[in-house]
Amino acid sequence: MPKSGIRDFFELVQAADDVISLGIGEPDFVTPWHIREAAIYALEKGKTSYTSNLGLLSLRKSVSKYMAKEFEVEYNPESEILIAVGVSEALDIALRAVVNPGDKVMYHEPCYVSYHPSVLMTHGVGVKVATKEEDNFALDPQRLWDHWEPGVKALLLNFPTNPTGGTVTREQLLEIARFAQEKDVLVISDEIYAELTFDGKHTSIASLPGMRDRTILLHGCSKAFAMTGFRIGFACANPELTEAMMKVHQYSMLCAPILSQEAAIEALENGQEAVARMKEQYQRRRDLIVRKLNESGLTCHLPNGTFYAFPSIQSTGMTSKDFSLKLFEEKRVAAVPGDAFGDSGEGFIRCSYSTSYENLIQATDLIDSFVQGL
Repeated sequence: MPKSGIRDFFELVQAADDVISLGIGEPDFVTPWHIREAAIYALEKGKTSYTSNLGLLSLRKSVSKYMAKEFEVEYNPESEILIAVGVSEALDIALRAVVNPGDKVMYHEPCYVSYHPSVLMTHGVGVKVATKEEDNFALDPQRLWDHWEPGVKALLLNFPTNPTGGTVTREQLLEIARFAQEKDVLVISDEIYAELTFDGKHTSIASLPGMRDRTILLHGCSKAFAMTGFRIGFACANPELTEAMMKVHQYSMLCAPILSQEAAIEALENGQEAVARMKEQYQRRRDLIVRKLNESGLTCHLPNGTFYAFPSIQSTGMTSKDFSLKLFEEKRVAAVPGDAFGDSGEGFIRCSYSTSYENLIQATDLIDSFVQGL
């Protein structure tokens, strides 16, 4: 199992002090003060204990209310919501709860670096389905039918998508739902970037007819609320699936940190205004970086979500890794090679615009200079 290609570049950046990093997918905004304050108050009140394996009931009630309002899906906070240590753990326990050795899991690619390794660690078999630049990296539902194999138990979705920023329309999602129902496939839907959908409203596949009880919906506070270090994610599913995930969670992680859970309550209850402000800045940055990358001669689609641009570097004749390394060495700009996100990412690089507008201007000027000098 290879190391994460993202972390390889993170180590390069950490070792240098003169680099503009477009590498790590983490908000550059500090967690809003009122959310940090909730954690401070909880500490001052002596809230330093374990919680229920499922998480604080008060937080699960906040999650339930939030999911009903923002995702249009109703979940019982007592039996259908589990608080995890980030969406990474939520994904891990979801897969370990449902995948037996030899079961097949479909996933679309380019994808977040942990998806296929997480399937492998359950002794499952990954079945990748490529998305295409000409489709703005949306998942063509027909490709699911084309790639389906006997033994497929689950479909792993991520919209908006890391690393491409791709999204799907409601019509496409309805076709994906029809595929899941006709093939009797469980859906694990990672929707951590849902709030960072720029055009139109995010639709959760769990909200579609017939999909709630065959979907494990994963979400959390890391991206939209700028709370990566708090490590709060949640898995929402029917009681049987939630109980199965809880068994894995209680023996491996026990519970998420109570101070982070207290902060998450404040985020979900009162954080929408801060999310809107950050989203506005991300959209402004998106428009800048995409325009500048295209002007430099690289082809870059306009991502409809997340805080990533995924330009093609195929016109340079270089591999993703060679381009990224040479860009880093010559211009001190760090971007992640696309092949870190699977074979379908070769020929692209991921540029995170979760950095300041000024840094983006400087970085894209350096990328332009680099490309013109090839």
